Amino acid sequence: MESPEYVQTSTAAAITLKLFPGRFYRGAKLKALNLLLTYGDGCKASCAYCGLSSKRVPLSGKTFIRVDWPIFATDEIITRVNMYGKHLERVCISMITHRRAYQDTLTLVRRFRDETPLAISTLISPTLMKSKEMLEELKRAGAEMCGIAVDCATPELFDALRGKGIKGPHRWDHYWRVIDWAVESFGRYNVSVHLIVGLGESEREMLATVQRAYDAGAEAHLFAFYPEPGSPMQEHSRPSIEQYRRVQLARYLIHRNLARYEDMRFSSRGEVVDFGVSREVLEEVIEEGKAFMTSGCRGRDNEVACNRPYGNERPGEVLRNFPFLPGEEDKKLIRQHLGLA
Repeated sequence: MESPEYVQTSTAAAITLKLFPGRFYRGAKLKALNLLLTYGDGCKASCAYCGLSSKRVPLSGKTFIRVDWPIFATDEIITRVNMYGKHLERVCISMITHRRAYQDTLTLVRRFRDETPLAISTLISPTLMKSKEMLEELKRAGAEMCGIAVDCATPELFDALRGKGIKGPHRWDHYWRVIDWAVESFGRYNVSVHLIVGLGESEREMLATVQRAYDAGAEAHLFAFYPEPGSPMQEHSRPSIEQYRRVQLARYLIHRNLARYEDMRFSSRGEVVDFGVSREVLEEVIEEGKAFMTSGCRGRDNEVACNRPYGNERPGEVLRNFPFLPGEEDKKLIRQHLGLA
């Protein structure tokens, strides 16, 4: 059962498409279908935190970003999108680092373009991208947004967790070269850079990279580290909710051109102590609530479509990425996390 005839899909997508029974905590609705290419010999990368890593201790039913990703026939996924996908606005087709992944992604992009009403994103493996023409071919095939999972905020962490330090194939400089190619091909802010908070970076380092991505013409989309059992980082702690909230808020200020990284002040430990805006602006942003929602590719209303319900935490835990606008009680907690209550 390999791509392109088969794909993995998130548990949330399987529930939405009525492939699995279940319902969403607090009435969340999945707005984007996340698909992952799959091969019998797996991903050839060895990222220390990833559930798909070739270094992960073999386990029955490997997880990825906290949840199971079951395999289904592509034909069945497309059929069910057209039957049950009334809330879906977008599909994200995600590569793994495998020699067949690029061509199979092209095949899947064309199928979803021709057979479904969904807008199409691709989450690419830059290590497979040898030229800007490869990005342009993805766009011609039907993708109009492109994601790149840099994940690590510094070149040192990237090398240690994804590159030479763990005998992995990925290289920091090439990733940023591909980001530039993607912006040239897809247009400014039709490209996203995924970043994982809590891999060992400081808030100062993370926000410097958010600013770098934004200045390059890419939006930064945040994930909170979650330890995958059997991975080299299975004992690594999750970031505190306070750390994550500060990074979320600062990222939003950067993306809305309300502040720049250079305007912010940091403690000796690299924690944000001044966001570079007035208390009134902070209160307006917190009251609006969007800063604390999942960041992802946009949908039909120009709001986030890739809302990944509960991809960063189990239902019932304090929500790190809200898949809907936070309510009044949520905002009270957010203010406490930020020390602004």
